[in-house]
Amino acid sequence: MLGRPASLTIDGPAGQLEVVVEDPPVDLGAPRGLAVIAHPHPLKGGTMDNKVVHTLVRAFALAGWRAVRFNFRGVGQSESSWDEGRGETSDMLAVVAHHLVDPAMRGLPLALAGFSFGGYVAAQAASRLIQAAADQSAVRAPSTLVLISDLQVSVVVGAPIITVWVTATQGKAEPVVGAKVTLWLKSWGQVRGARACSGVWGVRVARA
Repeated sequence: MLGRPASLTIDGPAGQLEVVVEDPPVDLGAPRGLAVIAHPHPLKGGTMDNKVVHTLVRAFALAGWRAVRFNFRGVGQSESSWDEGRGETSDMLAVVAHHLVDPAMRGLPLALAGFSFGGYVAAQAASRLIQAAADQSAVRAPSTLVLISDLQVSVVVGAPIITVWVTATQGKAEPVVGAKVTLWLKSWGQVRGARACSGVWGVRVARA
């Protein structure tokens, strides 16, 4: 398990959910937004301590965001059991809702991210939030969606989205991908500032 802060549990839709919260370094000041990151498939060994998830958390934190990762139901200290993506989407929405009530997050942007199965869940959660926000002004729709997968991910939602594709080679070391994703995320601010965010962006990050 990668080194990280101690986890805590929050109320979820089917029991307690285990989460880890990481704020940006003190010298960066208060968080500029909330990022919630989802892990790979629970039935294939995916947990919030996955190396790519860890890389995303670190990249968001170094960019000034509060980064929250969590274990889906039935993983680690999270209660209940696998629900074929439906309950896992509800888990992610519960984590988002729990952390958005923090006064420190009031009015700040929301980013959802996920790796592999976690990317699918993040896309589903984003779609549901955007639909809800269209009818309820109090609902926070995500401003950014970062998806990392070994398959091309197609997402159609009404919000600025950054889509990342990672080409997968079975058995290759994930830290190689992590390093490249980190470098890409570090340039994220410059990329967003250089062009309008009005659709789906595709950035291919090749596995070495």
